[in-house]
Amino acid sequence: MKRGLFGIFTILAIVGCFAIASLAAEPIKLGALYNLTGGMSSIDAPALNGAKLKAKLINEAGGLLGGRMLEVIGINTKTDQKATAIGAKKALAMGVVAGLGYGDTTFVMASAPLFQRKGVPFVTSGATHPEIPKWVGDCMFMTPFGDDDQSFAIADYTYNKLKARKVVVWTDNSMDFTKALSKFFKQRFTELGGKLILEDFFMMGDKDFSAQIARLKAASPKADAVFISAIPNEAGLTVKQIREAGLTLPIVSGDGFDTELVTTVPGPRLANDVYFSTHTYREDTRPEVVAFIKAYEKEYGRPPENAFAPLGFDAVGLIADAIKRAGTTEKSALRKALAATRGYKAVTGEISYTRPSGVPMKAVSIIGVKNAKYKVLDTWFPKQ
Repeated sequence: MKRGLFGIFTILAIVGCFAIASLAAEPIKLGALYNLTGGMSSIDAPALNGAKLKAKLINEAGGLLGGRMLEVIGINTKTDQKATAIGAKKALAMGVVAGLGYGDTTFVMASAPLFQRKGVPFVTSGATHPEIPKWVGDCMFMTPFGDDDQSFAIADYTYNKLKARKVVVWTDNSMDFTKALSKFFKQRFTELGGKLILEDFFMMGDKDFSAQIARLKAASPKADAVFISAIPNEAGLTVKQIREAGLTLPIVSGDGFDTELVTTVPGPRLANDVYFSTHTYREDTRPEVVAFIKAYEKEYGRPPENAFAPLGFDAVGLIADAIKRAGTTEKSALRKALAATRGYKAVTGEISYTRPSGVPMKAVSIIGVKNAKYKVLDTWFPKQ
Protein backbone atom coordinates (compact mmCIF):
# COMPACT_ATOMS: atom_id res chain seq x y z
CA MET A 1 0.00 0.00 0.00
CA LYS A 2 2.76 2.39 0.96
CA ARG A 3 4.66 1.45 -2.15
CA GLY A 4 1.53 2.14 -4.25
CA LEU A 5 0.99 5.56 -2.69
CA PHE A 6 4.65 6.40 -3.22
CA GLY A 7 4.29 5.48 -6.88
CA ILE A 8 1.19 7.65 -7.26
CA PHE A 9 2.91 10.63 -5.60
CA THR A 10 5.95 10.11 -7.82
CA ILE A 11 3.77 10.15 -10.95
CA LEU A 12 1.90 13.23 -9.75
CA ALA A 13 5.18 15.01 -9.05
CA ILE A 14 6.50 14.18 -12.51
CA VAL A 15 3.26 15.34 -14.15
CA GLY A 16 3.39 18.56 -12.08
CA CYS A 17 6.96 19.22 -13.17
CA PHE A 18 5.99 18.72 -16.81
CA ALA A 19 3.02 21.07 -16.35
CA ILE A 20 5.23 23.76 -14.82
CA ALA A 21 7.85 23.31 -17.54
CA SER A 22 5.13 23.49 -20.20
CA LEU A 23 3.76 26.72 -18.71
CA ALA A 24 7.24 28.21 -18.53
CA ALA A 25 7.80 27.31 -22.19
CA GLU A 26 4.46 28.73 -23.36
CA PRO A 27 4.97 32.08 -25.12
CA ILE A 28 3.24 35.25 -23.98
CA LYS A 29 1.25 36.37 -27.00
CA LEU A 30 0.62 40.02 -27.92
CA GLY A 31 -1.70 40.87 -30.81
CA ALA A 32 -0.13 43.66 -32.88
CA LEU A 33 -2.75 45.22 -35.18
CA TYR A 34 -1.25 47.47 -37.84
CA ASN A 35 -2.05 48.77 -41.32
CA LEU A 36 0.94 47.40 -43.23
CA THR A 37 -0.60 48.29 -46.59
CA GLY A 38 -2.67 51.29 -47.66
CA GLY A 39 -2.57 54.90 -46.55
CA MET A 40 -1.28 54.30 -43.00
CA SER A 41 1.50 51.85 -43.90
CA SER A 42 4.39 54.35 -43.80
CA ILE A 43 3.85 54.88 -40.07
CA ASP A 44 2.33 51.54 -39.03
CA ALA A 45 5.01 49.31 -40.61
CA PRO A 46 7.86 51.01 -38.67
CA ALA A 47 5.75 50.75 -35.50
CA LEU A 48 5.42 46.97 -35.92
CA ASN A 49 9.17 46.76 -36.55
CA GLY A 50 9.77 48.61 -33.29
CA ALA A 51 7.36 46.32 -31.42
CA LYS A 52 9.04 43.17 -32.71
CA LEU A 53 12.47 44.55 -31.89
CA LYS A 54 11.52 45.20 -28.26
CA ALA A 55 10.16 41.66 -27.92
CA LYS A 56 13.36 40.24 -29.40
CA LEU A 57 15.53 42.19 -26.95
CA ILE A 58 13.38 41.04 -24.01
CA ASN A 59 13.64 37.43 -25.16
CA GLU A 60 17.40 37.66 -25.61
CA ALA A 61 17.61 38.92 -22.01
CA GLY A 62 15.75 35.86 -20.71
CA GLY A 63 12.10 36.62 -21.40
CA LEU A 64 9.44 37.27 -18.76
CA LEU A 65 8.02 35.42 -15.74
CA GLY A 66 10.83 32.91 -15.38
CA GLY A 67 11.80 32.49 -19.00
CA ARG A 68 8.60 32.73 -21.05
CA MET A 69 9.21 34.23 -24.48
CA LEU A 70 7.27 37.24 -25.74
CA GLU A 71 5.59 36.67 -29.11
CA VAL A 72 4.36 39.68 -31.10
CA ILE A 73 1.77 38.46 -33.60
CA GLY A 74 1.55 41.02 -36.39
CA ILE A 75 -1.82 41.31 -38.17
CA ASN A 76 -2.17 43.46 -41.29
CA THR A 77 -5.53 45.27 -41.34
CA LYS A 78 -4.84 47.05 -44.66
CA THR A 79 -6.05 50.56 -43.69
CA ASP A 80 -9.57 49.16 -43.74
CA GLN A 81 -12.01 49.40 -40.82
CA LYS A 82 -13.76 46.12 -41.61
CA ALA A 83 -10.42 44.32 -41.74
CA THR A 84 -9.52 46.03 -38.47
CA ALA A 85 -12.50 44.52 -36.62
CA ILE A 86 -11.77 41.10 -38.15
CA GLY A 87 -8.12 41.40 -37.09
CA ALA A 88 -9.08 42.23 -33.52
CA LYS A 89 -11.36 39.18 -33.30
CA LYS A 90 -8.61 37.00 -34.77
CA ALA A 91 -6.09 38.22 -32.18
CA LEU A 92 -8.49 37.62 -29.29
CA ALA A 93 -9.28 34.12 -30.57
CA MET A 94 -5.54 33.35 -30.47
CA GLY A 95 -5.44 33.97 -26.72
CA VAL A 96 -3.37 37.15 -26.66
CA VAL A 97 -2.83 38.67 -23.20
CA ALA A 98 -2.87 42.21 -24.64
CA GLY A 99 -3.31 44.05 -27.90
CA LEU A 100 -1.32 46.92 -29.31
CA GLY A 101 -1.18 48.95 -32.45
CA TYR A 102 -2.18 51.72 -34.79
CA GLY A 103 -1.08 55.26 -35.47
CA ASP A 104 -4.61 56.54 -35.98
CA THR A 105 -7.68 56.92 -33.77
CA THR A 106 -10.21 55.62 -36.32
CA PHE A 107 -8.58 52.19 -36.40
CA VAL A 108 -8.17 52.04 -32.62
CA MET A 109 -11.89 52.71 -32.26
CA ALA A 110 -12.66 49.85 -34.66
CA SER A 111 -10.59 47.38 -32.61
CA ALA A 112 -9.97 48.40 -28.98
CA PRO A 113 -13.64 48.20 -27.88
CA LEU A 114 -13.57 44.48 -28.78
CA PHE A 115 -10.63 44.02 -26.39
CA GLN A 116 -12.47 46.07 -23.76
CA ARG A 117 -15.48 43.74 -23.91
CA LYS A 118 -13.20 40.79 -23.15
CA GLY A 119 -11.35 42.69 -20.40
CA VAL A 120 -8.07 42.43 -22.34
CA PRO A 121 -5.76 45.50 -22.24
CA PHE A 122 -5.07 47.38 -25.47
CA VAL A 123 -2.13 49.80 -25.82
CA THR A 124 -2.12 52.12 -28.82
CA SER A 125 1.37 52.92 -30.01
CA GLY A 126 0.46 56.02 -32.00
CA ALA A 127 -3.22 57.05 -31.92
CA THR A 128 -3.43 60.46 -30.27
CA HIS A 129 -7.04 61.58 -29.76
CA PRO A 130 -7.19 62.61 -26.07
CA GLU A 131 -10.68 61.12 -25.65
CA ILE A 132 -9.66 57.55 -26.56
CA PRO A 133 -9.35 56.24 -22.96
CA LYS A 134 -12.76 57.69 -22.10
CA TRP A 135 -14.39 56.35 -25.27
CA VAL A 136 -13.04 52.80 -24.87
CA GLY A 137 -12.79 52.18 -21.13
CA ASP A 138 -10.37 51.07 -18.43
CA CYS A 139 -8.57 48.54 -20.65
CA MET A 140 -7.37 51.29 -23.03
CA PHE A 141 -3.88 52.81 -22.70
CA MET A 142 -2.00 55.38 -24.78
CA THR A 143 1.73 55.40 -25.47
CA PRO A 144 1.76 58.87 -27.13
CA PHE A 145 0.67 62.33 -26.07
CA GLY A 146 -2.79 63.65 -27.01
CA ASP A 147 -3.77 65.65 -30.09
CA ASP A 148 -4.48 68.65 -27.92
CA ASP A 149 -0.82 68.78 -26.81
CA GLN A 150 0.68 68.32 -30.28
CA SER A 151 -1.76 70.80 -31.83
CA PHE A 152 -1.01 73.39 -29.17
CA ALA A 153 2.72 72.82 -29.75
CA ILE A 154 2.61 73.48 -33.50
CA ALA A 155 0.16 76.38 -33.05
CA ASP A 156 2.55 78.01 -30.58
CA TYR A 157 5.46 77.49 -33.00
CA THR A 158 3.48 78.85 -35.97
CA TYR A 159 2.48 81.99 -34.10
CA ASN A 160 5.59 82.67 -32.00
CA LYS A 161 8.46 81.40 -34.17
CA LEU A 162 7.13 81.58 -37.73
CA LYS A 163 5.35 84.85 -36.85
CA ALA A 164 2.25 83.79 -38.79
CA ARG A 165 -0.88 85.76 -37.94
CA LYS A 166 -3.26 84.54 -40.65
CA VAL A 167 -3.70 80.87 -41.55
CA VAL A 168 -5.67 78.63 -43.85
CA VAL A 169 -6.61 75.21 -42.44
CA TRP A 170 -7.04 72.08 -44.56
CA THR A 171 -8.62 69.06 -42.88
CA ASP A 172 -9.08 65.44 -43.94
CA ASN A 173 -12.75 65.23 -42.99
CA SER A 174 -12.86 61.42 -42.98
CA MET A 175 -10.68 60.71 -39.92
CA ASP A 176 -11.21 61.29 -36.19
CA PHE A 177 -7.52 62.08 -35.74
CA THR A 178 -7.35 64.74 -38.45
CA LYS A 179 -10.56 66.44 -37.34
CA ALA A 180 -9.32 66.58 -33.74
CA LEU A 181 -5.93 67.96 -34.79
CA SER A 182 -7.52 70.85 -36.68
CA LYS A 183 -9.97 71.55 -33.88
CA PHE A 184 -7.22 71.97 -31.29
CA PHE A 185 -4.92 73.89 -33.65
CA LYS A 186 -7.66 76.43 -34.43
CA GLN A 187 -8.47 76.77 -30.72
CA ARG A 188 -4.90 77.53 -29.73
CA PHE A 189 -3.98 79.70 -32.72
CA THR A 190 -6.99 81.99 -32.25
CA GLU A 191 -6.42 82.15 -28.48
CA LEU A 192 -2.93 83.50 -29.25
CA GLY A 193 -4.45 86.23 -31.41
CA GLY A 194 -4.14 84.61 -34.82
CA LYS A 195 -6.88 84.64 -37.45
CA LEU A 196 -8.37 81.76 -39.44
CA ILE A 197 -9.13 83.19 -42.88
CA LEU A 198 -10.27 80.04 -44.69
CA GLU A 199 -11.05 76.42 -43.88
CA ASP A 200 -11.01 73.73 -46.55
CA PHE A 201 -11.64 69.98 -46.57
CA PHE A 202 -10.70 66.80 -48.41
CA MET A 203 -11.08 63.04 -47.88
CA MET A 204 -8.66 60.19 -47.32
CA GLY A 205 -7.58 58.86 -50.69
CA ASP A 206 -7.88 62.19 -52.53
CA LYS A 207 -5.05 62.74 -54.98
CA ASP A 208 -5.91 66.08 -56.61
CA PHE A 209 -5.75 69.19 -54.42
CA SER A 210 -6.01 71.76 -57.21
CA ALA A 211 -9.35 73.11 -55.98
CA GLN A 212 -8.03 73.67 -52.45
CA ILE A 213 -4.86 75.24 -53.85
CA ALA A 214 -6.89 77.62 -56.03
CA ARG A 215 -8.85 78.78 -52.98
CA LEU A 216 -5.63 79.11 -50.96
CA LYS A 217 -4.16 81.32 -53.70
CA ALA A 218 -7.29 83.44 -53.87
CA ALA A 219 -7.68 83.87 -50.10
CA SER A 220 -7.92 87.49 -48.99
CA PRO A 221 -6.09 88.55 -46.95
CA LYS A 222 -3.27 86.23 -47.99
CA ALA A 223 -2.34 83.46 -45.57
CA ASP A 224 0.99 83.49 -43.71
CA ALA A 225 0.89 79.68 -43.38
CA VAL A 226 -1.32 76.70 -44.21
CA PHE A 227 -2.09 74.05 -41.59
CA ILE A 228 -2.77 70.64 -43.16
CA SER A 229 -4.32 67.92 -41.04
CA ALA A 230 -3.67 64.72 -43.00
CA ILE A 231 -2.52 61.13 -42.77
CA PRO A 232 0.80 60.17 -44.46
CA ASN A 233 -0.40 59.44 -47.99
CA GLU A 234 -2.00 62.86 -48.37
CA ALA A 235 0.83 64.60 -46.49
CA GLY A 236 3.37 64.05 -49.25
CA LEU A 237 0.92 64.85 -52.04
CA THR A 238 -0.24 68.14 -50.51
CA VAL A 239 3.33 69.37 -50.06
CA LYS A 240 4.20 68.42 -53.64
CA GLN A 241 1.18 70.06 -55.23
CA ILE A 242 1.32 73.24 -53.15
CA ARG A 243 4.97 73.78 -54.06
CA GLU A 244 4.41 72.89 -57.74
CA ALA A 245 1.73 75.61 -57.78
CA GLY A 246 4.41 78.15 -56.88
CA LEU A 247 3.28 78.74 -53.29
CA THR A 248 6.16 79.12 -50.83
CA LEU A 249 4.31 79.84 -47.58
CA PRO A 250 5.12 77.59 -44.58
CA ILE A 251 3.20 74.30 -44.37
CA VAL A 252 2.52 73.19 -40.79
CA SER A 253 1.00 70.03 -39.37
CA GLY A 254 1.07 67.33 -36.70
CA ASP A 255 2.52 63.82 -36.53
CA GLY A 256 0.64 62.64 -39.63
CA PHE A 257 3.49 64.40 -41.45
CA ASP A 258 6.13 62.34 -39.62
CA THR A 259 6.68 60.13 -42.65
CA GLU A 260 9.31 59.84 -45.34
CA LEU A 261 6.55 60.59 -47.88
CA VAL A 262 6.80 64.29 -46.95
CA THR A 263 10.27 64.31 -48.53
CA THR A 264 10.23 61.47 -51.08
CA VAL A 265 7.00 62.44 -52.84
CA PRO A 266 7.84 66.15 -53.43
CA GLY A 267 11.61 65.53 -53.67
CA PRO A 268 14.49 67.68 -52.35
CA ARG A 269 13.69 70.73 -54.47
CA LEU A 270 10.10 71.05 -53.23
CA ALA A 271 10.29 69.62 -49.69
CA ASN A 272 11.00 72.93 -47.98
CA ASP A 273 9.53 75.06 -45.20
CA VAL A 274 7.46 72.21 -43.75
CA TYR A 275 7.04 72.12 -39.97
CA PHE A 276 5.27 69.52 -37.85
CA SER A 277 4.87 68.45 -34.25
CA THR A 278 5.72 64.88 -33.36
CA HIS A 279 6.97 62.50 -30.69
CA THR A 280 10.28 63.27 -29.06
CA TYR A 281 13.24 61.06 -29.97
CA ARG A 282 15.16 62.58 -32.92
CA GLU A 283 18.48 64.15 -31.86
CA ASP A 284 17.78 63.11 -28.25
CA THR A 285 20.84 61.87 -26.34
CA ARG A 286 19.02 60.00 -23.56
CA PRO A 287 20.43 56.47 -23.11
CA GLU A 288 17.09 54.91 -24.06
CA VAL A 289 17.14 56.72 -27.41
CA VAL A 290 20.77 55.95 -28.23
CA ALA A 291 20.32 52.24 -27.42
CA PHE A 292 17.11 52.01 -29.44
CA ILE A 293 18.59 53.59 -32.58
CA LYS A 294 21.64 51.32 -32.39
CA ALA A 295 19.48 48.20 -31.97
CA TYR A 296 17.09 49.23 -34.77
CA GLU A 297 19.92 49.86 -37.22
CA LYS A 298 21.48 46.50 -36.33
CA GLU A 299 18.17 44.64 -36.76
CA TYR A 300 16.87 46.32 -39.92
CA GLY A 301 19.98 47.76 -41.56
CA ARG A 302 18.66 51.33 -41.54
CA PRO A 303 17.83 54.09 -39.07
CA PRO A 304 14.28 54.30 -37.68
CA GLU A 305 12.04 55.73 -40.40
CA ASN A 306 10.08 58.03 -38.09
CA ALA A 307 8.85 58.42 -34.50
CA PHE A 308 6.33 55.61 -34.89
CA ALA A 309 9.14 53.01 -34.81
CA PRO A 310 10.11 53.92 -31.22
CA LEU A 311 6.43 54.24 -30.29
CA GLY A 312 5.86 50.60 -31.27
CA PHE A 313 8.97 49.69 -29.26
CA ASP A 314 7.60 51.62 -26.27
CA ALA A 315 4.15 50.02 -26.46
CA VAL A 316 5.63 46.53 -26.05
CA GLY A 317 7.92 47.88 -23.33
CA LEU A 318 4.93 49.23 -21.39
CA ILE A 319 3.14 45.88 -21.54
CA ALA A 320 6.27 43.92 -20.57
CA ASP A 321 6.93 46.27 -17.65
CA ALA A 322 3.36 45.76 -16.42
CA ILE A 323 3.66 41.95 -16.74
CA LYS A 324 6.81 42.03 -14.60
CA ARG A 325 5.16 44.14 -11.92
CA ALA A 326 1.96 42.08 -11.96
CA GLY A 327 3.89 38.80 -11.87
CA THR A 328 1.24 37.31 -14.12
CA THR A 329 -0.47 37.69 -17.50
CA GLU A 330 -3.95 37.40 -15.97
CA LYS A 331 -5.94 40.15 -17.70
CA SER A 332 -7.34 41.95 -14.64
CA ALA A 333 -3.98 42.04 -12.87
CA LEU A 334 -2.25 43.17 -16.06
CA ARG A 335 -4.78 45.98 -16.57
CA LYS A 336 -4.24 47.19 -13.00
CA ALA A 337 -0.46 47.09 -13.41
CA LEU A 338 -0.66 49.13 -16.62
CA ALA A 339 -2.87 51.70 -14.92
CA ALA A 340 -0.31 51.95 -12.10
CA THR A 341 2.54 52.79 -14.53
CA ARG A 342 4.65 55.64 -13.15
CA GLY A 343 7.90 56.98 -14.57
CA TYR A 344 8.41 54.36 -17.29
CA LYS A 345 11.48 55.52 -19.20
CA ALA A 346 10.35 55.06 -22.78
CA VAL A 347 12.31 56.01 -25.89
CA THR A 348 9.71 58.68 -26.71
CA GLY A 349 9.72 60.15 -23.20
CA GLU A 350 8.80 59.17 -19.67
CA ILE A 351 5.29 57.73 -19.32
CA SER A 352 3.05 57.96 -16.26
CA TYR A 353 -0.71 57.49 -16.14
CA THR A 354 -1.50 60.23 -13.66
CA ARG A 355 -3.78 62.56 -15.63
CA PRO A 356 -7.53 62.03 -15.08
CA SER A 357 -7.80 61.66 -18.88
CA GLY A 358 -5.38 58.72 -18.91
CA VAL A 359 -3.24 60.47 -21.54
CA PRO A 360 0.52 60.63 -20.80
CA MET A 361 2.04 64.07 -20.33
CA LYS A 362 5.03 64.07 -22.69
CA ALA A 363 7.29 66.54 -24.49
CA VAL A 364 6.53 67.36 -28.15
CA SER A 365 9.22 67.88 -30.80
CA ILE A 366 8.89 70.45 -33.59
CA ILE A 367 10.56 69.20 -36.77
CA GLY A 368 11.50 71.40 -39.71
CA VAL A 369 12.08 70.16 -43.27
CA LYS A 370 14.57 71.95 -45.50
CA ASN A 371 15.81 70.49 -48.79
CA ALA A 372 14.15 67.20 -47.77
CA LYS A 373 16.20 67.02 -44.54
CA TYR A 374 14.64 66.78 -41.09
CA LYS A 375 15.85 68.86 -38.16
CA VAL A 376 14.58 69.26 -34.60
CA LEU A 377 13.87 72.96 -34.16
CA ASP A 378 12.18 73.12 -30.78
CA THR A 379 10.82 71.05 -27.90
CA TRP A 380 7.46 71.97 -26.37
CA PHE A 381 6.39 70.93 -22.89
CA PRO A 382 2.76 70.72 -21.76
CA LYS A 383 1.66 72.58 -18.65
CA GLN A 384 0.31 70.68 -15.67
